[in-house]
Amino acid sequence: MSSINNEGLRREIGVVGLAANTLNRTIGAGIFVLPAFVASFLGETSILAYLFCGFLMMLIMLCFSEIGSKITATGGAYAYIHAAFGPYAGFLANTMFWFVGILADAAIANAMADMLSIYLPLLSEIFFRAIFFLLVFGSFTFVNILGVKHGDNMVKINTLIKLVPLTILIIAGFMGTSIDNLQWHSLPTISKLGEASILLFFAFAGGEASLNVSGELKNPQKVVPLGILSGMGAVVLFYVLIQTVSQGVLGADLVKFKEAPLAAVANKVIGSFGSTLMIAGAVFSMFAALSGSVLSYPRVIFAGANKGWMPKIMAKVHPKFATPYVAIITYSVLDLVFSLSGGFKQLAIIASASLLVVYFGVVAATIKLRLKETDKSKGFRLPFGVAIPVLAAISIIWFLSNLAMKEITSLVVFLGVLSVLYILIEFYNKRNNNTL
Repeated sequence: MSSINNEGLRREIGVVGLAANTLNRTIGAGIFVLPAFVASFLGETSILAYLFCGFLMMLIMLCFSEIGSKITATGGAYAYIHAAFGPYAGFLANTMFWFVGILADAAIANAMADMLSIYLPLLSEIFFRAIFFLLVFGSFTFVNILGVKHGDNMVKINTLIKLVPLTILIIAGFMGTSIDNLQWHSLPTISKLGEASILLFFAFAGGEASLNVSGELKNPQKVVPLGILSGMGAVVLFYVLIQTVSQGVLGADLVKFKEAPLAAVANKVIGSFGSTLMIAGAVFSMFAALSGSVLSYPRVIFAGANKGWMPKIMAKVHPKFATPYVAIITYSVLDLVFSLSGGFKQLAIIASASLLVVYFGVVAATIKLRLKETDKSKGFRLPFGVAIPVLAAISIIWFLSNLAMKEITSLVVFLGVLSVLYILIEFYNKRNNNTL
C-alpha cells in the first residue's frame, strides 16, 4: 500500500520500477552505433573499454546507493548535494540537472524524428515534426499527471519492449559468432583504452536520473541500492554482450559500419528483417528513454520550486493524483520548445561537463555525510569506509581533465551565470519575506 510523503507525493515505485528506469534511461540510441566506434580504437579488445567504464560507473552508482538510501526527499542527486553542501550548491545542482535533461531530451527527440523521416518524409518538415513532438510529449505528460504509478508502469513496459530487439540480436549473434573474430592478438595501449573510455563513458550515464523520484520510492533504504545497482548491472551486461556479438559476427569489418553496426550484424545473422528490426529498436529505444525523462526530471523542478528557486506554482501537487502536475507540464513544454528550436545544439557542449560536476557533487556529498555520520544503522552502507567514493571521485576528476578547453570554458561561464541568478533569486526572496 502506498504512503504519502511530507511533500504530498505517493511512495509507489519499487525495486523493479527503479531498476527498469535506470536501464531505460541509460540504454538509448547510443548502443546502436557505439560498437563500431569503440572497435576503431581497440579492435577485438573493445570489451575492455566496456568493462573499465562499467566498473567506474558502478563505483559512482554505489555512492548514489549509499546516500540515496539515507536522503529520501524528492530530487535525487540535487537533494543529496543540497543536504551536504547547502542551498548554493543545491541550486547549482538542481538547475544543471534538469537543464541537462532537457538538452538530452531535445537531442533524442530529433534523432528519433530524423530516423523516422527516412520512412515518413513529412517529419522532415517543421510543421509535422512539431505535431509529432506534441503528441509524444503530450502523451507522456498526460500519463504522468494521472499518477506516478502510471508513469512507472509505462516505463516498465517500454523498457521490456526496447530490450526485445537487443535480446534477439544477442541470441542470434552468438549463433553466428566466429571464435576467430574474438581472439586477441595484442593488448591495447593505455592511451588507446583511455580514448575509447572517454568516448564510451557517457553511454553509461543517464541512470542516475531514475532517482529523481526518490520521494516516491517505497522503502528507499531497500529500494535504492537494489534498484539502481541491479539496473546498472543489467546495462553493463547488455553492453558487453552486444559488443561481443558485434565483434564476433563482423570481426575486423565492424569498423566499416559506423552508421549502423547493429543493423549490419542483424542483417548478417537474421537477414533484411534483422536490420529493419534494429532500426525499429533504435527508434523505440529513444521513445522509451523520453518516457523515463518525463517521469524523472520534473521532480527536480518540483523540488527547486519548494526551495523558492522556481515559481511557487511549480511546487503544486495534484489534489487527486498526488503528482507535481505543474512541474510535469512545465518540463514537457520546455522539452517541446528546445526540440523544435534547435537551441540544444548550441548548448549541448555544457551537458557532459555539467553531468560530471553533478556526479562529483554526489560523490563528495557521500564522503562528507559518511564522515559526519552518527547513526550507522540507517540505510545502505558501503564497505571499506570512504575508499569507494574516493576512487569514484578520482575517476570523475580524470574524465573532467580530459574535457576539451571549449567544454571547460562553457562550464565555467554556465556556473557563473547560475551563480548570478542564485544571488538575484535570494535577494528577491529575502525582500519578499521582509515585506510580508
